[in-house]
Amino acid sequence: MSTDPVADMLTMIRNARMRGIEKVNMPVSSIKVEIARVLKEEGYIKDYKTVKAEDKKNSTIAIYLKYGDDGECIINKIVRVSKPGRRVYCKVKNMNKILDGLGVSILSTPKGVMSDKECHKLNLGGEIICNVY
Repeated sequence: MSTDPVADMLTMIRNARMRGIEKVNMPVSSIKVEIARVLKEEGYIKDYKTVKAEDKKNSTIAIYLKYGDDGECIINKIVRVSKPGRRVYCKVKNMNKILDGLGVSILSTPKGVMSDKECHKLNLGGEIICNVY
């Protein structure tokens, strides 16, 4: 039993990236699906699929990592910012750009999980889940 399933998800992605694995399977949750959706929209992964089992306990999500022409992973670094013991919230005017706009922050807002670019468009702040670049 994990106390931080999002951190486990990010660790699985980091480990697959280091080993050059294209597909990562993990237990599904709504926050993981939303994070995967944002990663796909921002171009960091190829795709994601949820695989429903007959009993909901064994449902999984498969994340397909994206690699470049030379075999390097598109995700260079993925870092958990807000943790169960230390939540990090940010207003839209205080949001820093990740690598001068080359990276992206994924936030949980009152209107759902979205990237920092979407938050700027909608003028929303929220909890910073992770940074990706």
